[in-house]
Amino acid sequence: MRDVRALPKAHLHVHLESTVRPETVRDLGGEPLPEGVFRSFREFADRRAQVRALLRTAEHFRRVALEFCADEAAQGTRYAEVTFTAAAHGERVGQPDMPLAAVLDGLAEGRERYGIECRVLLDHSRRRPIERLWRTYELAVRHDEVIGIGLAGDESHPLAPFAAVLDAAKDAGLHLVHHAGESAGAASIREALDIGHAERLGHGIRVLDDDRLVAEVRERGIPLEVCPTSNVLLGLVPSLAEHPLPRLRAAGLAVTINTDGETALAGEYARLRDVFGYTDHDLADFARAGIDASFAPEALKAGMRAGVDAWLKADA
Repeated sequence: MRDVRALPKAHLHVHLESTVRPETVRDLGGEPLPEGVFRSFREFADRRAQVRALLRTAEHFRRVALEFCADEAAQGTRYAEVTFTAAAHGERVGQPDMPLAAVLDGLAEGRERYGIECRVLLDHSRRRPIERLWRTYELAVRHDEVIGIGLAGDESHPLAPFAAVLDAAKDAGLHLVHHAGESAGAASIREALDIGHAERLGHGIRVLDDDRLVAEVRERGIPLEVCPTSNVLLGLVPSLAEHPLPRLRAAGLAVTINTDGETALAGEYARLRDVFGYTDHDLADFARAGIDASFAPEALKAGMRAGVDAWLKADA
């Protein structure tokens, strides 16, 4: 078996605030979060809010972005689209532009130090005001490194009220990627596609609830950003062995492997190999799917695909 850390990977679904190192949490005055399964989505969100609240200065935001680059590069990630809740942080610290600017500085330094290319997706909780999503949109259109926006959070809150902002984002050329089909079913995915203009589905595992939707997502080539271990930690599936990943793949859907920020990407690939018996060729297929589904420049995609081919040709 080949070293999965050497497999070139794109990481498409990872929240920056979920990747903060335990030692960084301590340095910023907090306590690292306990490990194990969350009892509810609300508990998950509340625990993550405890970490977000520790980020107060430009140096804090720059640090976690730089550390993200170091940690991802060590996992074999060559390209990442990292999700960041910029507008909410800006409101909290009273400096609307600072958190995003500091994160972009950290990612730029990370590129120079570690050779990893990163772009940013700005997310917005479905529970929060429409006005904040407009501020998210305004931040996104001002920075070339920000490639898109999306709705996240509790899917019991509909996406429809945000339609005008999402229409404007599409018209502005921003990519649109929403969490859907994670904690809710096919109707959430339908809303993300029809009202949200989704180009990828964050999680999307509940697409299997509706055979017609499976066919449409497959035919349209809408990739799924699947985060298997995260789905277990949030109690959405009972165990990794019971995860619908093999069924999603068997349905002919474009499946990419991601972490949500809850685990390390190479470790995620290794667990899937162990639990499902995937071969190195299977893992290479997942890596190619991630590259193809990314919004990376074509030249970077071509180089990463060549790296995947070289990884397979190397001795195990």
